[in-house]
Amino acid sequence: MACDTTDVSVGFVSTYPPTVCGLATFTASLRSAIASTRGSSRGLGVLRQVDDVRDVWGYDSVHVHRRGDPWSLRAGVRHLNTFDAVSLQHEFGIYGGTDGREVLDLVDRLDVPVATTFHTMLADPTTNQRDIIERLSAGSERVVVMSETASHRLVRHYQVDPGRVTVIPHGADARFAGPSLSTGGRPLVLTWGLIGPGKGLEVAIEACRAIADLVPRPRYLIAGATHPNVLRHDGETYRDGLVALVEQLGLQDVVEFDDRYLEMDDLALLVRSADLVVLPYASVDQVTSGVLVEAISASKPVIATTFPHSVEVLSSGAGMLVPHDDAPAMGAALRHALTDAGAARRMARAAGRIARGWDWSTIGRRYDGLLTDVAIGRPTLTVPVGGTGLQHAAG
Repeated sequence: MACDTTDVSVGFVSTYPPTVCGLATFTASLRSAIASTRGSSRGLGVLRQVDDVRDVWGYDSVHVHRRGDPWSLRAGVRHLNTFDAVSLQHEFGIYGGTDGREVLDLVDRLDVPVATTFHTMLADPTTNQRDIIERLSAGSERVVVMSETASHRLVRHYQVDPGRVTVIPHGADARFAGPSLSTGGRPLVLTWGLIGPGKGLEVAIEACRAIADLVPRPRYLIAGATHPNVLRHDGETYRDGLVALVEQLGLQDVVEFDDRYLEMDDLALLVRSADLVVLPYASVDQVTSGVLVEAISASKPVIATTFPHSVEVLSSGAGMLVPHDDAPAMGAALRHALTDAGAARRMARAAGRIARGWDWSTIGRRYDGLLTDVAIGRPTLTVPVGGTGLQHAAG
């Protein structure tokens, strides 16, 4: 489809607020960033993926698709076909069918070009998951990933045309940047985000035994609400287990919990107040972490397990990597970062350097340019994988 290059209309496909999840927050931030670039949100619509449509119609000009409903899918396709291009966000869990296979039906029915952003890139997918990734990539004019690791993994482990792949980092709100707001009192070690199994928080709590004797005694704050899916199925069982572990280890005066889902203003202030950020994730497949991007954007030293995105980002010197499920190693890293002020300053400076260009205003301009290229059929010049991995539009 060819169209005028001025403010092409874009339909976004994703979860979306008021749904509470990282993908919804990402999509709302991306749409807002593009609107800010253009000076208007006109022509920027959303097909929101939901389980239940009863209480969400009319929210922020959103069209709603109920997962697994064929009629709803057809209506959603008609909605998307009114735009010049579609920006589709992909996670296996947000579409209907096995592994979210419904997304293929959606894309196959579209008459407008698609740019797909992959938020997960598995190194060892099932046959069905591999087929979804490869067919979705083939049906998209552009494929976006948010790290070099994800780009390499996609091209090397899947049958995907490298010429379709573009790397655009995850954005960070500008409110995370600025001078540190650390009080200089008890050091604040921080982990935040939706809480649930797989976050590795048990390991981080156990690691706090290595810093309990420091003076002044550090605070380790776990901030964030329980993930809605976890809450729906298991209630607060996971959080209660973490609280019990803190009591068992006698760390009540070190480990604290804040179970609120913080709005951006409050979250940014909290992160800027931290002295150190810990990402103890259990996943060995995570190629994108919005929390990691926000921590680096706030110029905070980071201690993280060796998930793919952290290995890529922290190799700059912005933090320390520890093996998965290794509380003693994490404890040693915590102690080093909290007792060696020079090392902490060097990590913070390295974080500040690599975060340049990660603000949402810059990311919004990049997506806006890419989606315009998609809409008008402009080709992309590709740097071969193994080079910088970055790409730009011809002309």
